[in-house]
Amino acid sequence: MDNSASDARLSDDDRSSFDRFVEGAYLRVSQAPFFFVCAGVVVLWFASVPLWVDLKQWQVAIHTVASVVSLLLLVLLENASRRAEEAAQEKLNVIAEALAALMDSRGEADPDLREAAARLRAAVGLEERH
Repeated sequence: MDNSASDARLSDDDRSSFDRFVEGAYLRVSQAPFFFVCAGVVVLWFASVPLWVDLKQWQVAIHTVASVVSLLLLVLLENASRRAEEAAQEKLNVIAEALAALMDSRGEADPDLREAAARLRAAVGLEERH
């Protein structure tokens, strides 16, 4: 990607701050360092056994933290996944529309090609009708 296209994309970024946060979080948690941080937390938790008087509280502490972090990550990752799916669907719709237009321009003498173009146009947006 050239710099002018990159600059235009960054200056035209009309996403909300939440969307930018989700993208940043998604990029961070999907990489190896995040896994190692999580593994480190588990090792530290396990090593902290002698510091706890009650082992039940020791277990509850990690379960509570893990539950809260898991819930937040689930929401963030589902949001990122939904947006990626919508973007992919939009790309497919644009490709299908362009293909249908091309088929229409070439199918003036071929009724089968015109019919295929009509079916393709009808299929665009099919996920919205179901």
